[in-house]
Amino acid sequence: MSPIKLLAQFFHLERKDFLRSPSFDTSLVILILMGLGALYFAVVFVGLGIGIYFIAEEVAPQNPFGWINQGLWVFWLADLIFRYMGQKMPITKIKPLLSMPISKSNIVVFSMLKSVVSPFNWLYLFLWIPLYIVLLQQDLDPLGVTTWILGVSVLFLANNFLNLWANNSQWVFALAVGALIAAGVGKYFELFDLKAFSGGLFEALYQTPATLLAAMAWLAFLVWGSYRFFLAGMFLDDRFSVKAEVARTTKMAWLDSMGRMGIFLKNDLRLITRNKRAKMAVLSGIFFLFYGLLFFTNALEVYEGAYWKVFAGIFVTGGFLFSFGGFVPSWDSSYYPLMMTQKITYADYLKAKWWLIVWATLASTVLASFYALMGWEVYLAVLAGAAYNVGINAHLVLLGGAFVKTPIDLTSAKKAFGDKQAVNLKTMLIALPKIALPMGIYALGQWIWDAQGGYLLLIGLSLLGFGLRNPVLRWIERIYKKEKYDTIQAYKPKS
Repeated sequence: MSPIKLLAQFFHLERKDFLRSPSFDTSLVILILMGLGALYFAVVFVGLGIGIYFIAEEVAPQNPFGWINQGLWVFWLADLIFRYMGQKMPITKIKPLLSMPISKSNIVVFSMLKSVVSPFNWLYLFLWIPLYIVLLQQDLDPLGVTTWILGVSVLFLANNFLNLWANNSQWVFALAVGALIAAGVGKYFELFDLKAFSGGLFEALYQTPATLLAAMAWLAFLVWGSYRFFLAGMFLDDRFSVKAEVARTTKMAWLDSMGRMGIFLKNDLRLITRNKRAKMAVLSGIFFLFYGLLFFTNALEVYEGAYWKVFAGIFVTGGFLFSFGGFVPSWDSSYYPLMMTQKITYADYLKAKWWLIVWATLASTVLASFYALMGWEVYLAVLAGAAYNVGINAHLVLLGGAFVKTPIDLTSAKKAFGDKQAVNLKTMLIALPKIALPMGIYALGQWIWDAQGGYLLLIGLSLLGFGLRNPVLRWIERIYKKEKYDTIQAYKPKS
């Protein structure tokens, strides 16, 4: 069978899997909603593609094209970050295919092609094509404009394979994060000018058409690296086998004084220290510590408002809260039904999770102390975000957990984030106060008093939430009991 026919057969199998899935109705609804979302972004991108040059003429009338080039690095970086956080990795059911006379190379190529047809890639056509038409109508070199638009498209497509590689390789992820941190530090201490670097890089695509070859070489390197990485692990006795390891015991005697709640805390700490998937969630939370560099360094003019500083404070100190706490109790899904048969109470279970989130938030606040070097008002925003995460968001993530019935396979390297069962109307409604409410509280305090008054009002209400933690946790406990049997059913293995 030719490679083209084989790939067509793969897509045929994927279509059958979708149509015959037990959750076909849910998947269809989600697909329709995603289609509506894609349509919305397509309209936005068309408007942006048509209008960005004319906006640039108003902001920088002497060199509007240069202004676009200087700010393009922000768009490129935002694309990379949103891909990592939101783009679902292509999942091919390769285990049964590996035992069949099918080339491993074809399986890898199919998986990579699935990532290329992601909306994160083709939606950009609605931006680049209108922008290309507008630029051709200006007093610019048509050949330079053509190589520029092709080069930019190639660099953004390269993000797809960089994300694909970084999601599955720890050292690639570490290199990418290190480069972003170095760029943020360099920007803050004015070691180099990112705008000038971006302007020179993208201007070269216009001034020197041969530079397009360098962009294509970067794309080819990432495609080749991703291909070789996945091909190297395509063996049943490698990534899909259960490896026996010597068990290690960690007593953590200092938690014994906390009674049954200490037992749950030990389980969570052992999970974080031993399981790769839980470690990645914690590492993602650490990555949020540097999220404030986009807001506090004035790197992006659109984020210079005080409201965005509150937004940043929430994320800087709430990385663990969102990345790990947002999937409680899914981390325990493999033994959750068994746990419900034991003599334990939801009260101890929820308190253990709550304290773990609080400790992690406080640790993030201490680690984020370097923001004080940017001014006390900046660190006050971090402290206000930490207070809100402890006093209110810690409760909200546990409340949302009662409705997030997404089992997590701890033996799999697949990301838990993005599973369809994790998103429903109730979890979406609960998610809104996590971000929108603190900004609204700050706005109220600023309107009544001043900026400091907004922060103090936010901290004061957060302390009130902390003081009311016991009755709030009892209320959440009743909801968990109500959802108990639905959760058990969702966590049972599917045959």
